[in-house]
Amino acid sequence: MFRRTYLALTAAVLMAGPAFAETKGKDIVDIAAGNESFSTLVAAVQAAGLVDTLKGEGPFTVFAPTNDAFAALPAGTVEDLLKPENKDQLTAILTYHVVPGKVMSGDLSDGMTATTVQGTDVTIGTTDGVTVAGAKVVQADIEASNGVIHVIDTVILPE
Repeated sequence: MFRRTYLALTAAVLMAGPAFAETKGKDIVDIAAGNESFSTLVAAVQAAGLVDTLKGEGPFTVFAPTNDAFAALPAGTVEDLLKPENKDQLTAILTYHVVPGKVMSGDLSDGMTATTVQGTDVTIGTTDGVTVAGAKVVQADIEASNGVIHVIDTVILPE
């Protein structure tokens, strides 16, 4: 089972190479801002006032939802979350996608939990590919100067 998970992650990292080829020395925010697939995430991080935090020393592990992941939310959800009056809710959702420390894919095991910056735990699965709180990791181990990004296919929501 470990071998299958390792092979899947290796393939994902190799496929991600061209999309993230110029990440050396860049922080998490710079990497996300430099990739069009994360424009919604970047807008949300800006609206929540988390840019300086995620540009900080870290290290951080960010489970980064793509634009498609945000688009899969019910119609109007993203627009509502980006409103100033919903900043606290947006911050809670975004910090649920961040774990203190640098957690690489090789550090993961099935059923492990990690406490998010938001304060609650997420469960990691490795049985059928890697998942975090049910979201599938589609690209792993994108190293930044202040942590690592794992791209996920779903926006995960705290309970």
